Amino acid sequence: MPTTLRLFAALVAAALAVPFVPHLIYPVFVMKVMCYGLFACAFNLLLGFTGLVSFAHAAFLGTAGYVTGALMIRLGSHPLGMPAAFLAGVLAAALAGLVIGGLAIRRRGISFAMITLALSQVVSFLAVQLRWTGGEDGLQGIPRGSLFGLVALSSDTAMYYLTLALFAAGFLFVYRVVHSPFGRILQAVRDNEARATSLGYETDRFKLIAFVLSAAVAGAAGALKALVFQLVSLNDVSLHTSTEVVLMTLLGGVGTLFGPLVGAALVVGLQNYLATLGDLVTVVIGLIFILCVSFFRRGVVGEMLHRAAPRRRPGAQARSRPAQAASPAEAA
Repeated sequence: MPTTLRLFAALVAAALAVPFVPHLIYPVFVMKVMCYGLFACAFNLLLGFTGLVSFAHAAFLGTAGYVTGALMIRLGSHPLGMPAAFLAGVLAAALAGLVIGGLAIRRRGISFAMITLALSQVVSFLAVQLRWTGGEDGLQGIPRGSLFGLVALSSDTAMYYLTLALFAAGFLFVYRVVHSPFGRILQAVRDNEARATSLGYETDRFKLIAFVLSAAVAGAAGALKALVFQLVSLNDVSLHTSTEVVLMTLLGGVGTLFGPLVGAALVVGLQNYLATLGDLVTVVIGLIFILCVSFFRRGVVGEMLHRAAPRRRPGAQARSRPAQAASPAEAA
């Protein structure tokens, strides 16, 4: 088993014990970390492995949350209500990703980022104007329902284990995408798009697929968050949330699988334990980000992996470069 999967299995095994030690760590806090960790993994799939900077991910998180919440209010008592609402939220986020990505994907660099930002603001505007979203009040008191009528999710313990299962499934999905031939092509596009194009790949099509997959995973995080906290607000579709996920990814380490999880845990933990400081929390997180950029430019996990990597002789390193550059396209 690869080292990454062994570490993740150990992490999940440790997480299984959390409900039994609430005096050490609060299960609801861990659920929040898992929701935002999955959200950051979705963003990292696009930034770290495709090289695209998007400011639209809050739109995907919020769209899924609103759709899931609205359906749960209407179907919460039905045995299939929760699974149907969750899947509908993920599909709605993927559809939003297809629309936004289809409009923005032909642009490069700052133009791409600005188009995603503008379209994300359109989603935020619709969340205020549409009646079924609750406007400025959002959706409150969302019922959790049950899992196929067998397990009532009103219990925090049952909801915790469902969150853990969906979080693990989302992480493993991202892992599989990254380590598939498709993922190798994405990394080739990230490293040298012109070379990938010369090899015959339709780079815009691959980037659009990656954008939609990233939106779907972000939607899973948003749908899960709506069920855990029984609330969807305008903050979920705000620019602040889009920039927050960028911060999480950069703090943990762009292009690493565990980096977004570590970044999400850092940001959510600081927001939780420094809540008494009020708005000063933002200042503290900003200072930590400055320190991280100054001394851990690859992020916490990225810097650890870089320092742990065996140092090779310059000659061997030079000989290995051509093979490494060719591997993404060959794997495809």
